[in-house]
Amino acid sequence: MAETRKQLQKFKKYVAVLISLILLAGLMAGCGSKTSQAPAKEKVLNFSWAKDIGALNPHMYNPNQMFAQALVYEPLVQYSNDGKIIPWLAESWTISPDGKEYVFKLRKDVKFSDGTQFNAAAVKKNFDAVLANSKRHDWLAFIRQIKETHVMDDNTFKLVLKDAYYPVLQELALVRPIRFLAPSQFPDNGNTGEGIKKPIGTGPWVLSEYKQGEVAVFVRNEHYWGAKPKVDKLVVKIIPDSESRVVAFEKKELNLIYGNGSISLDAFKHLQASGKYETKLSEPLATRVLAINSNKGVTKELKVRQAIQHAFNKDAFVKGVLYGTEHKADTLLATNFPYCNLGLTPYAYSADKAKALLEEAGWKEIKGKEFREKDGQVLELEFCFESTDAIQKSVAEVLQGDLKKIGIKVKLTGEELLSIVQRQKDGNFNIIYSDTWGAPYDPHSLVGSMRAPGHADYQAQVGLSMKADIDRIATEALVSTDEAKRQALYKEIFTTLHEQAVYLPLSYLANIAVYPKNVTGVTFMGSQYEIPFANMDIQ
Repeated sequence: MAETRKQLQKFKKYVAVLISLILLAGLMAGCGSKTSQAPAKEKVLNFSWAKDIGALNPHMYNPNQMFAQALVYEPLVQYSNDGKIIPWLAESWTISPDGKEYVFKLRKDVKFSDGTQFNAAAVKKNFDAVLANSKRHDWLAFIRQIKETHVMDDNTFKLVLKDAYYPVLQELALVRPIRFLAPSQFPDNGNTGEGIKKPIGTGPWVLSEYKQGEVAVFVRNEHYWGAKPKVDKLVVKIIPDSESRVVAFEKKELNLIYGNGSISLDAFKHLQASGKYETKLSEPLATRVLAINSNKGVTKELKVRQAIQHAFNKDAFVKGVLYGTEHKADTLLATNFPYCNLGLTPYAYSADKAKALLEEAGWKEIKGKEFREKDGQVLELEFCFESTDAIQKSVAEVLQGDLKKIGIKVKLTGEELLSIVQRQKDGNFNIIYSDTWGAPYDPHSLVGSMRAPGHADYQAQVGLSMKADIDRIATEALVSTDEAKRQALYKEIFTTLHEQAVYLPLSYLANIAVYPKNVTGVTFMGSQYEIPFANMDIQ
């Protein structure tokens, strides 16, 4: 009996040890399970921009930055990489035979990032807000053509035009002003021209943190109808100086450099040559161009403007400043743009030709003096450019040097963006840096905007005796339904502007990208103003 009790006690101890081992194994397995289920490390893409992103009002312009507006707000239709208009918030559309009515069928699965529904009423509310502030948008001919907007049902929106305006879909694809703010974020008086409550759109990103002049943080829009961004967070650091941007990148404080003018091409070549990073160049997107004011000071004279054309050594500029990464531009728009293959004769580089033109205009070399004079006046002009843009600075230095060789004194004025924009509006410049817009704007938006004083194009042309004719022909081209007539009208416009030398085209610009080898999915879009962050990933 005593022996039986001993065996029973041993058995109980054995069972207790066994249970303990089982519990311990379970605990360890549980710990292992927790480890395997631990959340993955947050993926953060650190990017830099020279300027503050602004209030991100979809219906307004500077200081709002276009790439940031495009993160939050979307269009009815999108301009694809191959130059086609594709469905976006609108699944499909029909156009009336007379070209004056567009009916859009909207996607049904779209919500704003605050969870509210995107529908035809929201589309109309945004259109109406833009139209209520139409004077601000006079540069865009499409806005002036809108006659009525209608909600046909929750998912059907109708747009009625005054005339058949052929670039409707291209201009609906623009970053601004026709993109869509959640109705819940309109100001109480409905006037988005005066501001918005919060930047809430249907796009793949949501602004989650913002310190003006320092940083903007975007996170995924969990309500997004399309493919969600691959990284968890996009951090935009405001670094005005391009050299400081390169230093921050090499110190791994940034893992993406992107965009024309974001760094000097000298720095781009340096980073490329290091072999440490991936580098990319886009196809040509627009034209680097200087607008020459026909209505101010010495540049009122045609021969002075023509002399400037012949004096700028574009080949040396492309080779020495752009390191051969872009092609020399002989015309305002490249010949592959619609209506722009016109056979115009380029202004050949010739310092002798430039000097001869100045002599004919009465600007004489004065013995012992560095610059030409006429009637005691020194031949001097002012070149205005954005001080934070590395390439614009280089253009300024080359222009100053080349014009000095023919006896023209150039005062260089580098200012912040808003000051340059104001100069473009009021014409306070002789020459100003002014890239063309590229696809999907050109040539129609460019030509349409030439008629309004909100851009450098108008100011450059306003001193021309034939300015009223240029504006009239532009209006005809934009509403013409005859393709052959439209081509003839564009040819007349661009030939006149070329002969009047109010633009000095430099090169056909491209976007750049530099990033570490663990960043993937970096591509370029058809428009230079949008950056496809949603496709990017960090391995």
